[in-house]
Parts: sequence; structure tokens; C-alpha cells
Amino acid sequence: MTNAIEQRLAELGLSLPDAPAPAANYVPFVQSGALVFISGQISAGPEGLICGKLGADLEVEQGVSAAQACGLALIAQLRAACGGDLSRLRRVVKLTGFVNCTPDFTDQPKVINGCSDLMVAVFGEEGRHARAAVGAPALPLGVAVEIEGIFEIA
Repeated sequence: MTNAIEQRLAELGLSLPDAPAPAANYVPFVQSGALVFISGQISAGPEGLICGKLGADLEVEQGVSAAQACGLALIAQLRAACGGDLSRLRRVVKLTGFVNCTPDFTDQPKVINGCSDLMVAVFGEEGRHARAAVGAPALPLGVAVEIEGIFEIA
């Protein structure tokens, strides 16, 4: 392990995926001053995309797992933005989460907690952040969750 954050991931039994490549005409992250803006990361795990609609064919717990997968991809992108050194993180500033759900589904915050809880578990107090959790009638490729983030680095 190269630093305490990667050691913490290992203690949690988690490993980072490779930073996903963009799927269209955009960049995975932009740094402006000390802020890193990371493009939306869609729910994908080792077996591929995590697809489905909350309130129809997915339960909240499955959505939480999908949001955690988005969180791991966000951290992977952050690692790339930091030149491989996650100890440069100063603060998770804000997460914006989108949940593919039925019109009557109202547990978007519970779903996005999968990512929020991951950030606090991995980064401690620096992982606490502002947040939005939004329902969407559809997401790219039919994924269950998409989350973008703003991070402050040194």
C-alpha cells in the first residue's frame, strides 16, 4: 500500500477499479485550482454494469451497493487526478447522485448513502460532504446509479 487511504480501503476489504475511461466527448475530471471536478461515474462492478430501476426491479440494498461502486470509481478517478497519491485529498466537497427509479420511489437519499458512507469510511472527517440525491426516469445504459463529485486536493 502506498498510503494510509489505500491501507484503509484494504482494511475495509475494498479495492479500487482502474479509473474508467470516458464514454463520450468529455474528460473524466477537471482540476481548477485546488478543486477536482469528477464526471459522473456509473454503477459498475467486477461483473459489469449494475443496471435496473429502484422501485421496480431493484431493492434499496441493491441500490446502496450500486452507489458504493460509483464511489469506488470516483476514488479511482481522484487517484488518477492526484498522480496516484490519495494522501493529497483535503476534503470531499460535494457529491451529486442520480438514482434510476420509478416515479413513486422516494428513498434516493438511502441509496446515495452507499457512496456517502464509503467516503466517510475511507477518508474520515475529510470525507464528510455536501450532497444532492435525485431521482431520474432513466440513466445512461440503464444503470441504477450515477454519481459525480467535487474534491479538494493539495
